[in-house]
Amino acid sequence: MKIQDIKPAEGSRKKCKRVGRGIGSGHGKTSCKGHKGQKARSGGTVGLGFEGGQMPLQRRLPKRGFHNKFGIEYATINIDKIGGLTGIDVITPEVLVEKRIIKDLKGGLKVLGNGKIERSVTVKAAAFSASAAEKIKAAGGSTEVI
Repeated sequence: MKIQDIKPAEGSRKKCKRVGRGIGSGHGKTSCKGHKGQKARSGGTVGLGFEGGQMPLQRRLPKRGFHNKFGIEYATINIDKIGGLTGIDVITPEVLVEKRIIKDLKGGLKVLGNGKIERSVTVKAAAFSASAAEKIKAAGGSTEVI
């Protein structure tokens, strides 16, 4: 797209603003930019977050927290959701994605122990919480770390 290709919407009656085309247009001489100053110059806009030379907000505020770049972020699921899946005896991360229970697997699946499970199932996941593994085994199921 070029500047000469810009035109008003189809059916519009508004004329385009032609700046710098003489005093008769009403937009001549300074081309609607006023007199002198930073905003009248070419390239004369300040950057995002610029505060006139004052220390910017993102530099005034302290840094907080820690992000472990080697840490693994798991997709999580609770025992009660697994117990609600009927007709499936072997539960894998792929099955859960297919059934749309999990959107994104991230670094793998971790099973957490919130809720109850009454039936015996084989659960395959990257990690299990201690309470989740205990509840699955108590219901007669088994856990497999993949």
